[in-house]
Amino acid sequence: MTESERPRRRRSRSRRRRRARLRRALLAGLVVGSLLLLTGGWVGFRGWQARAHLLNAAGLARELSAQVVAGDIDRARRTLAALQEQSGAARSATDDPGWALGRHTPLAGDDLGAVRQIAVTVDDLARRAFPALLRVDLAKLVPAEGRLDVGQLRTVSAGLAEVNRTIQQNRRELAAVSDDGLVSQVRQALTDLRGEIDRLAAMTAAADQGSRLLPTLLGADGPRRYLLVSQNLAELRATGGMFGAYALIEAKDGRVQMGRQGSSASLGLFNPPLRVPKEVRALWADLPGMYPADVNLTPHFPTAAALYVDMFRRKTDTKVDGVLAVDPVVLSYLLKATGPVMVPGGVPLASDTVVRTLLNETYQRLEPEKQDSFFSAAAAAVFDAFFTKNVDPSVLLSVFDRAVTERRILFWSARPEEQRQFGDSRLAGALPEQDTVPTVGVFLNDGSGAKLGYYLRPAATLTVGECRPDGRRELRLRVTLQSTAPKTGLSESVLGLGMAGDPYTVRTLVSVFTPTGGAVLDARLDGTETPVGVGTERRRQVATASVDVRPGASRTLELTVLTGKKTSSGEAELWLTPTATPWTTQVDTAPSCDQ
Repeated sequence: MTESERPRRRRSRSRRRRRARLRRALLAGLVVGSLLLLTGGWVGFRGWQARAHLLNAAGLARELSAQVVAGDIDRARRTLAALQEQSGAARSATDDPGWALGRHTPLAGDDLGAVRQIAVTVDDLARRAFPALLRVDLAKLVPAEGRLDVGQLRTVSAGLAEVNRTIQQNRRELAAVSDDGLVSQVRQALTDLRGEIDRLAAMTAAADQGSRLLPTLLGADGPRRYLLVSQNLAELRATGGMFGAYALIEAKDGRVQMGRQGSSASLGLFNPPLRVPKEVRALWADLPGMYPADVNLTPHFPTAAALYVDMFRRKTDTKVDGVLAVDPVVLSYLLKATGPVMVPGGVPLASDTVVRTLLNETYQRLEPEKQDSFFSAAAAAVFDAFFTKNVDPSVLLSVFDRAVTERRILFWSARPEEQRQFGDSRLAGALPEQDTVPTVGVFLNDGSGAKLGYYLRPAATLTVGECRPDGRRELRLRVTLQSTAPKTGLSESVLGLGMAGDPYTVRTLVSVFTPTGGAVLDARLDGTETPVGVGTERRRQVATASVDVRPGASRTLELTVLTGKKTSSGEAELWLTPTATPWTTQVDTAPSCDQ
């Protein structure tokens, strides 16, 4: 071999080795590509199966919920069996090696992981939570023959605790799934399931808590006394209405009796005023500590209840163990369960008329000195019907769930160890110092000194706005107040002090609470910049505007607020004062700041 041939041979061998490596790489690529295509096709097929099963499961879950509420347990058991079949199939469709491999791919991995968690959550609820829930005898949760069986209630408690643990665990696991970068269908399914499980978790937490606390609260371990107060929605306060009539409730071994009744006016004026939290005093001066009707100018119910209990003790030398607040709308819900009741004197109270009767017609029909006795008689009649009539337990529990969700039933315990167990639940009416979702509060206080709140028609729209460079987010709030009050013909009891000048004009102090740590940027009334009083309460900035609305007119208050810290979420929530006519509300969400 010549010297010139050797380099050519070396180059030839090098080219052959490179071609061999290229062929091996191409072959490996072809194999991997084929596997990925086959896996993708298989995952797509399994995904189509999972989607069909999950859609079927969603429909069956809605049927199951309706059947449980209706008390149709036999049908609910059959529906549960079908739900378990569909949820199990969805879980199986997302639990094979192809799906597991697909979860590690860069494009579809997050979506496949999210669908897998959705399937696991639905199946876990169908197999662990719902069967235990069906085993709970709802009749044990409502009174019979004037008494609640506290021993049976404690037996039911174990089953409710099991249900709640399962649901809370699934809620946490679902919340840990990131929705960043998910395709819209998967993101929406995740959002919808989170919303449903959040509502379910709130109910089971309340039921679990109630079954544990109710025996003690109802005197199983010794007699208890509570103040039952009616929030008069005709004269608005932040938690609903001013505390009008009260009744002393005595509980012993599950049996509850109504004792002395009276009105907040009978407790008189406190001067010097009671001690009020510094932030509340900065917003409302000494009013909450002076007048029993003003204790709930603050939306934080524990503050209002503690003040009222102290006032009651000072005037009557009677100690109580807590406060239960309700409003006439709650009575309308209860009357759906009990049926109409008759008040002494021949006045019927029915579900569709009781709000009008108590908040308007009584003030038009009766002299002021007779109004309190009528309110007391009405409360006693509904109370008696509730504890003595045979009421469908599923209907009654549905009523309570609705009333608690709307914050129309509030409870505060004077015993700190019990009160801590209620935490920031809706039943406690506590204004949280931390937000899980940015929350804006809109709380109404009457400024007319009248009973014109019955005629108010409120609406609120909250729109999630832009993501700022500092990570905070703008929220735009629009509150509209409309008055349906007539221009003439109302009694002096309705018109009251007429502090707006024209006695038929409704004056409302609208207090907007930002998310925790947030700020108010601007405020406009009917498009014109308006002055607002500014303060803070429980780590939230508060802006208060005075809004006068003439009969038949409406006014619109608009504010821009900031969240208190960096948040990528496009979600937001409203917390509103319960009113005689429910609010018209809308929350416009936005994409995550990370998208």
